[in-house]
Amino acid sequence: MTALLCAAATIPAAAQESDGLEDLKLPGISSYSTPHAERSLATREAGSVTLSAQLIDGGEDITRGMIWRVFKPEPDSEGKLPLVASAQGGTSIFDLEPGSYLVHASYGRAGATKRISVGREAQRESFVLDAGGLKLDAIASGGSRIPPAKLRFSIYEGGGEDNGERALILPDVQSNSVVRLRSGTYHIVSTYGSVNAIIRSDIRVEAGKLTEATVEHHAAEVTLKLVREAGGEAIADTSWSVLNEAGEQVKESVGAFAPMVLADGDYTAIAKNRDRIYQMDFKVEPGRNREIEVVASEASAVDPEAAD
Repeated sequence: MTALLCAAATIPAAAQESDGLEDLKLPGISSYSTPHAERSLATREAGSVTLSAQLIDGGEDITRGMIWRVFKPEPDSEGKLPLVASAQGGTSIFDLEPGSYLVHASYGRAGATKRISVGREAQRESFVLDAGGLKLDAIASGGSRIPPAKLRFSIYEGGGEDNGERALILPDVQSNSVVRLRSGTYHIVSTYGSVNAIIRSDIRVEAGKLTEATVEHHAAEVTLKLVREAGGEAIADTSWSVLNEAGEQVKESVGAFAPMVLADGDYTAIAKNRDRIYQMDFKVEPGRNREIEVVASEASAVDPEAAD
């Protein structure tokens, strides 16, 4: 269960500028209120505001991937902040009536909120997001690549509660995709297959950098089949149960073949076909993908009443 981490090239991102708004909870994308005025609050006759963002203080402007939202700071009758204008891309220019606004800048999962005051003169506002990127991948023991379709990651907050629970930030992250995050430590869960091949690790994301993390799964892909003789055809309509060394059921399946990914260790396969039950112990070795045959013989047969 090895986590191989490396901090690599700088990427374009964004950072946070403190404006006393750290505790402000802006509404979700469907929870703000759109303007009800007869004319737009954003008008060419008003002051021009240029909004830009950087990953770190003094860094280059982010040229794509930004989402800008401009709100009126006073909630409406429903308690929602009226949305004045929005834009996507990099640096954006807004023409706004003079007054006070809240601007929220988001770059992936990194974001910052700032209160601005707009006058008649053109002005520029910069946001430092204190953010970086995280790129995740995994390999099987021996260095073999895991098919992306059988691999997924979940990203949690780094600080857990007293009971060990952590807030989920992003589920089902694909391997080798770049996730934009605020700098800090995150808890990463890598799942190979859908049974028990799970690796957990804590990874730190640094502002202005792309952190690449590769974990190594001590697991293997196995396919169970019930045969009448060694090397024979798989018997259809077979129900499968797989127990771990502690006798706990980790997987159920129905079919001639029962493919699955299992963490390394000792297991017991129980195959039921019609009114007969067969049982066999087997071992999963890291990185060794293989078929496992359960031979339907008297030696492997189990008394159905004893199995119950």
